[in-house]
Amino acid sequence: MKKNLAALIKVKTIVTFTILLIFSILSLRGSISGDNVMIIVSSVISFYFGTQQNKKE
Repeated sequence: MKKNLAALIKVKTIVTFTILLIFSILSLRGSISGDNVMIIVSSVISFYFGTQQNKKE
């Protein structure tokens, strides 16, 4: 369990969740369209999980 908690504290994870939170808030406020949010969030999540997969190999 400590390993999982340590993984969440890493900078890359914090940045990823922050970006997702910011764009979600902007979308809910109507500042940007949902389509733009989906593109950005998909890109961020793809990058995050892609780099996580490369670490395991």
